[in-house]
Amino acid sequence: MSSGNHQESGLSKSVWSDTDFEEMGWHDTTIHGLYVQQTDDIPPRLLLDLDYIVRWVHPVRPAKSFSFWVSPATLVFEDVWALEGELGFKDTSPELEIDDVHRLVPDDGRQDLPQWHIQGHAFDLKFRASGFRQYFRHVPRLTATQVLSNAERGGCCFTEIGFS
Repeated sequence: MSSGNHQESGLSKSVWSDTDFEEMGWHDTTIHGLYVQQTDDIPPRLLLDLDYIVRWVHPVRPAKSFSFWVSPATLVFEDVWALEGELGFKDTSPELEIDDVHRLVPDDGRQDLPQWHIQGHAFDLKFRASGFRQYFRHVPRLTATQVLSNAERGGCCFTEIGFS
């Protein structure tokens, strides 16, 4: 596991997990790709290709807009089951932007498989999973937008290696 960090952005390591959940926040994070991986070798997994906002930077006068430290990341949920969701792009662009991620205590008492809820601006995903890892694939960039260009992020990718 890579132990890369980036002091300028405040990122202390390049691989995070569900044990870091309380320190993380996905508000306004863009999802570029979603992959449900199911093979005979491993339990089902849900992989998301993200532009994760590591830190929001308050504007310094005369600037009026926030800037952002953003890194392309792969978010991987393990042992996924009971996956359900909705997409609703009727009046909006087809971007998947996260509003919040919730870890819920399931009604059946199975603490080993919590329920996860990824609430988006035009979508909603709910599923059970044992946990997650998030791999920051590149050093964060300071940018005026919350989304990196395709060239800056290296295209859509599900690599599970953090930068070093």
